[in-house]
Amino acid sequence: MHVATFLDHRRYVETPSGRIAYVEMGEGPVVLFVHGVFLNGLLWRPVMERLAGEYRCIALDILCHGATETSADQDVSFAANARMLEEFCAALGIGSCHLVANDSGGGIAQIFAANHPERIDSLVLTNCDVHDMWPPEPIKPMKQMIAQQGFAPVAGELGKDPATAREAFAVGFEDPGILGEEELAAYLGPLSASPERAELMTRFFASMNPADTMSVESRLRQLRAPTLIVWGTADVFFGIECARWLEDTIPGARPVVQVPGAKLFFPRERPDELVPLLHRHWKDAGTRPSAASA
Repeated sequence: MHVATFLDHRRYVETPSGRIAYVEMGEGPVVLFVHGVFLNGLLWRPVMERLAGEYRCIALDILCHGATETSADQDVSFAANARMLEEFCAALGIGSCHLVANDSGGGIAQIFAANHPERIDSLVLTNCDVHDMWPPEPIKPMKQMIAQQGFAPVAGELGKDPATAREAFAVGFEDPGILGEEELAAYLGPLSASPERAELMTRFFASMNPADTMSVESRLRQLRAPTLIVWGTADVFFGIECARWLEDTIPGARPVVQVPGAKLFFPRERPDELVPLLHRHWKDAGTRPSAASA
């Protein structure tokens, strides 16, 4: 599926947190995908395409990102995004799901899963924010610059210059050359499409606070949902110690699966390695819930 076709399939649902954009494909047990900062649901396109024959795959755009509409006074923290996930599931009539997340989406997913274990048939966490080990050191200078200057002056031009955008994304991709101009524009363009959108991103960075993930530690220690942790070993943001913390903390966690040489956004680059792990995880978990209907 081409980028434009994927984006043309976007739907919207009203929630107390805003009008949430999402793409859905396939039928079967629900798999809910959550992306991280600077991206949107498009990240999961290759994985969804490989799973849609057996699963109802849903990738949403978190607050401040993609085509999701967020009000100017909306809380956009990780905790607020986790509340949005609960509202999103309620709005679509999703009783429970397989939850799959990456980067900031992984931190959001941990909060959601800890607060709503009844919604979680299984959990999959790839390289992501964990407990008190974020924001990661490489992102702190950008976070400080955005706090001082605002998002637009720091990152707002990336969506207009593919070469510069690919250079910036090289820190999270093994081969940023796989990102065509259309995909780069789909990720970065909406973030500063207007002064209001850029201000939302300024607030998103300002709201980054590990207290949100630390606050659910005790509930994570009670989460028995089957949990798969898949970690790229070349990620400069979230080292293997983050994966080990999750493995040691979540009772339902399997041993960490390492992906040698993979960087932060490997679900986009290495779907053929991730998808078999997902299939095996869900088969081993024995969780095949009835498909929820919208």
